Amino acid sequence: MHVETRPANRAAILTVLLTGQFMANIDTAVANIAGPSIGADLHASAGAVGLVVSGYVVAFAVLLITGARLGSSLGYRTTFLLGLTVFTAASLACGLAPNIVTLVVARFVQGAGAALMVPQVLSGIQLHFQGRDRLKALGYFSIALSGGAVAGQVLGGVLIAADLFGTGWRPIFLVNVPIGIALAVAARRVLPADPDGHRDRLDLLGVLTLSATVLLVIVPLLLGSERGWPTWSWLCLVLSLPALALFEYGERRTAARGGRPLIARQVLRNPSVRSGLLAHGCTSGTYFALLFVLALYLQDGLHKGPAYSGFAMVVWVAAFGLAGPILPRLPRGVRWMPVIGCLVLAVGYLSVLAYLLLGGRSGPLLFALLGVGGLGLGISANTLIGAITSSTTPQYAADLSGVVATNAQLGGALGVALAGSTYAALATDPGRALSVVLAGLIVLALVGAGAAQRLVR
Repeated sequence: MHVETRPANRAAILTVLLTGQFMANIDTAVANIAGPSIGADLHASAGAVGLVVSGYVVAFAVLLITGARLGSSLGYRTTFLLGLTVFTAASLACGLAPNIVTLVVARFVQGAGAALMVPQVLSGIQLHFQGRDRLKALGYFSIALSGGAVAGQVLGGVLIAADLFGTGWRPIFLVNVPIGIALAVAARRVLPADPDGHRDRLDLLGVLTLSATVLLVIVPLLLGSERGWPTWSWLCLVLSLPALALFEYGERRTAARGGRPLIARQVLRNPSVRSGLLAHGCTSGTYFALLFVLALYLQDGLHKGPAYSGFAMVVWVAAFGLAGPILPRLPRGVRWMPVIGCLVLAVGYLSVLAYLLLGGRSGPLLFALLGVGGLGLGISANTLIGAITSSTTPQYAADLSGVVATNAQLGGALGVALAGSTYAALATDPGRALSVVLAGLIVLALVGAGAAQRLVR
């Protein structure tokens, strides 16, 4: 049910929630930049350093839907604060880690804390915002998503280069501690208390089978490509199919017995939700793929520094942010904006591809052309999430929050795996490698436009 709150209260609620989202997204990307420094300082192998990066993402992706359902069971405020506490404590453990094993474990715990916290952001927006106010809130939500990832790269490069008090990479995690404490204090004061009443029991069997399914998909997508797709990676992907079937069987049985499935049947049966998730997964996948491959192109291909690589996406994020204030002011034709956003995203990738084919390499023009894609993604992300969340009643806010967030993570992992493998195969010619990847991203953006068209028609 929609919760009536005064405009000033809504602004404070949104600020608290989006700060949590921003922190979680920063830590998705920040360890990528710190990898070499961590390896040298802790005398760790490349595989162990890889777990520092991927462990967070794995725990985060696997537990997102569980975190969303806990929000429904315990209340979104309680779960947000629980996730924030775990995330902040794990950040402190990361920053003080004496060895690589401690750091890897702390990163898994940090990802779990983020998975508890993040779904409550979209749930809170659905509960406290309606109509154009929700569209405006989703605009800022999208900025937190995209801006956090790029800020992680920039912040990581700046803090490591600064080497504050000789601490090297550690401030990238320790900076979360004072922010997390301040945010917890603000959240306790600002977020409305969770209402009393009946709470659904958590479907533990559903949690186990869905977690196993996502784990069997996300691990090979994250680690398989960089290891040349070994046998175990394909075996995991194959096993994910019976695991998914087992999850679906258990969900049906739970619903037939009158219980509350982990994901409400009404959500996944909704054709608008399915079309919206396909479009959102495709467009999110292109963004994560671009973020990953562009860093390889600039740093390994053109030998630019990590700070340069991070700042390369600033124009993208700035253009992405334009969608937030613009969309709520548009007339009713906004109904078709998900399709238009996907098409603008495709044009952005096409313009960068044309620039490379005409002999361009990097520089201000490349960054400006990336901004076209950023604007397209901002339009599509805001309106797609708005259309998905408006297609069901607020009682399914937690279900949608978990599904949308997990869908984006899986789309991103798939995009990175495919784009990373393609780029690596052609890496001897960086410009050609990036061009081939961009061609694939154009196709995905057009697929997203087709799915969005089914959503709005």
